[in-house]
Amino acid sequence: MTIQEKITFTAFNGHTLLCQGDLSEVVLEVKKFIGKASNSSILIFSDATGKTIDFNFHGTKQEIMKRLEVYTSPGSLDSSGPGRPKLGVVSREVSLLPRHWEWLATQRGGASATLRTLVDEAIKKAANTQSIKQIQDRAYQIMMILAGDLQGYEEALRAMYKKDRKAFYKHIETWPIDVINYLIQSTKPIFEDAK
Repeated sequence: MTIQEKITFTAFNGHTLLCQGDLSEVVLEVKKFIGKASNSSILIFSDATGKTIDFNFHGTKQEIMKRLEVYTSPGSLDSSGPGRPKLGVVSREVSLLPRHWEWLATQRGGASATLRTLVDEAIKKAANTQSIKQIQDRAYQIMMILAGDLQGYEEALRAMYKKDRKAFYKHIETWPIDVINYLIQSTKPIFEDAK
């Protein structure tokens, strides 16, 4: 399974891989790892974007699971009340042609629910057809945070953008093994057509 087939997350403690999986699994594993410590240097990466997420690990398992709703809820349509700030819903203006508004008005659940559904479907479709540029940008995010201070970082970055697998692997070969493995996993599609 590639990391693009399912939305997964990866946690690192420094240069050591802690765990991979869906967000709730990763967060609970990190919570168990850090125990009652108030500070942690754990990084959780979105495998889809390469960006890190900031998460508050204080409290009980139930409190943590409640906080996860912001990240994991599909924005259930049966919630009552205008907007859903607890779920991270942000209100912004959308400009559409009259025919678009007319069509949205006929959809079950209303305009907002229909638009969210359409956007979610487009995101899933796009995840299956990510461009090389998007994959490179995701790998760049990961490399900058995990390996920005490692020897050969800039050279490896240039090799990745040139799609030079041999040079990329050469420049990362002395890096910590968990970082190497994660980067190989994250960059695999970049080098599939490269020599």
